[in-house]
Order: sequence, then C-alpha cells, then structure tokens
Amino acid sequence: MKPNSITYLKPIPLFMTMNKKKVLVTATTFPRWKDDSEPNFVYLLCKLLVGRCDITVLVPHHPGAKRYEVMDGVNVYRFRYFFPLSLERLCYDGGVLENIKKSFLARIQVPFLLISEFLAMKQVIKKEKIDFIHAHWLVPQGYLAALIKKFYKIPYIATAHAGDVFPIKKFRSFARDAIAKSTYLTANSNFTKDSINKISKKRVDVIPMGVDIKDFNPSNKDDRLWKHKTILFVGRLAEKKGAKYLIKAMPKILKKVPVKLVIVGDGPERKNLVGLTKELNLQDNVVFEGKIPPNELPKFYASADVFVGPSIVTAKGDTEGLGIVFLEAIASGTCVVGSKVGGIPDIIKHNETGLLVREKNPEGISRAVITILGNVKMQKRLRENALKHIQKNYSWKVVAEKFSELYGRM
Repeated sequence: MKPNSITYLKPIPLFMTMNKKKVLVTATTFPRWKDDSEPNFVYLLCKLLVGRCDITVLVPHHPGAKRYEVMDGVNVYRFRYFFPLSLERLCYDGGVLENIKKSFLARIQVPFLLISEFLAMKQVIKKEKIDFIHAHWLVPQGYLAALIKKFYKIPYIATAHAGDVFPIKKFRSFARDAIAKSTYLTANSNFTKDSINKISKKRVDVIPMGVDIKDFNPSNKDDRLWKHKTILFVGRLAEKKGAKYLIKAMPKILKKVPVKLVIVGDGPERKNLVGLTKELNLQDNVVFEGKIPPNELPKFYASADVFVGPSIVTAKGDTEGLGIVFLEAIASGTCVVGSKVGGIPDIIKHNETGLLVREKNPEGISRAVITILGNVKMQKRLRENALKHIQKNYSWKVVAEKFSELYGRM
C-alpha cells in the first residue's frame, strides 16, 4: 500500500485564457474509484490544474473500474490491456514493478500494456484534440509519449518519480529516450534528479508531489484511538520500506518507553514481519492494522506520538523517491524519523524538521525514537520547523502553481 487518500480540493485560482490548452496526462497510478487506497497524487495535481487547462487522464483499466468518468472536472479514460478483464494483473495493488516481481502473469502482460496504451493515446489525442502530454513515470508513459511525439509531433512533459529511473537496468534505454525527446523534464526530489543525471545531461526541474495541509492537520487527533504512546508506520509492506528494521528496534525502545508500534498497510512482506514479531515476542506491542480506509489515515497520523519510515536501498537499487507519508505525518503535527536514503532528506533535515538515521539500523532507530519521546521541547521545535518547511515547499497549492507555470511554457 502506498497511502494517500482522495481529497476533494477546490482548484487554485489560476489565470484563465480564451483558448485553454488541452492536456493529456498519462500514468499507471491513479484512483480506480472514489475512496480508493491507491496513491492519488496524480489525480490531485490534475484537479488543481483544471482551472488552467482542459485535463484528460489516460490510465490502465482495473476490474471494477469505469472505462470513462469525470472526476471533479477531470476526464478519465481507462484503457483495457488484457482479456479476460478479470486477469489484468500488471497495474495497481503495489505498482507495476512489484507486480512484475511476484507474478508471471503480470510479466507477460507488459507488451500488451505498451501496445494498448499507445493505441489508446492515439485515440484520445484525436478525440480530445490534445495539445500536449504530461507523462508521469519515464517508463512506460514517457517512452510512449516519445513515440507519439515522433509520429504525431505532440510535445510532452516527462515527470520521473524515482522508481522509473534506476531499479530495472534493461529499461534504461527506454528511460533515456523518454528523457531525450521531452520538452521539459521534472523529478520529484533531488535524489531522483541526481539519478537522472547519471544517465542524461538534460536539464531537470525538481517539482515534488504535494500534501493537502487542510486534510492532514493536527485537529484530526483522536485521543480515543489509542490509550498508549504510539509509534506509527504507514506504507506498503515491501522490502524497500524497511519495516523489519523498525520491528527489530522495538525491544530496545521498550526498555526505555512503554509504547506500541502500529503498522498500517499490507504487502508481500507481511507474513515475514508477523513471523519476526512473534520471534521477538512482541505480539503485545506490535499491531498490524492492514489497509485502512483513506479517510481514516489523517486520524492515525495526528494521533501518533512519532512516525517512523525506515526505508532502505534494495539490492537492485530501488528506494524511496520522495516519501509522501512523511509529508502527511508532518502536516498532521507528528514528529518524524526517517532513513537517510532516496528523497527523504529533502523532507527531513536532521535535527531541524525530524531525525535521520542510517538505513538498516535498528540501533539508530531506537535511539532516535527514544530521544524524541523523551524530549517535549524537541518535539515542539521539530513540529514547528517541519510544518513551515512543507508549507513553503510541499503544499499542493505551491506544487500546482509550479506545474501551472510549466504548462504555460508549453
């Protein structure tokens, strides 16, 4: 699970033109229906840009989702890529890369996705009279946008979200093509930008995804939720999220502070994490909540005493491109601890907006958590600094204005 709830925001007051440009936004991560647990940052960005352009979104279909609908002014088309529809396995529920790793059926669907999306892009461009494309993820969307540009002269913006840059080396040539032919190129963090610079010298603008500071805020705190001090983890239970190192830190934390760890999310590592909890005799102190409804997340964040995201760099190089969960926790008034990997240091400035620890380091995690829980003055300072930091750099209004300016250049 990659947590982020659907929120219904009013579009920011962007200037209007006599003839608004028509933009096709492509992605593989998008809400399949209202209150879906899928990451919704592409949807939120599109919604906030409706006042500037006519926005049409093209994303993969999923069983149970509508082929076409209008979501708050955004036209959403979902293309089918495998038959029967009940066997579509490549997208959603963890993302393309995760699904390729765990499912042979997902792997054989890759060429079908590419062909189907390319044909669907052609159809939507003609039907909606599209002026330019905004492709989220270099592969496959950026690469397909490059093909469209080659054959149909439609320009495009490519946005990299980290996972599309480095984990699968055999796709690097596709990423290079997407980068080279893009009119503009953006990255969600400085880490992602640096990863791009290793394979290309093209200019990269860092524009992160955002957080709704009205939806996620300290007023959501519910003292009835837990009757004990709480460490919160939110995320997909996958290797790169590093949840096992947080569980391994619990015995030392418990020697100093009576606290419980609440783990929100699901994924392929759940069975192993439950086994580790039993092995360390932590059943009374570690709670596996599984997936929770998106509208419950703000309450969980605001009610926790500290949020920990112990992400790692996997053997294949995959890691946290940005870390929206940290933004949500900070906006909710919760102190954060994170690993010094990927895009996390953009958000957590050590000892200013949170605490950073080395990856795969239970000892460091335990020290950081104990330090925060035992120092009320530090908690107040970190919360205040962190909130100012994300209000200035990561609120959706700020992010949408940056993309609006980029759209204006197109």
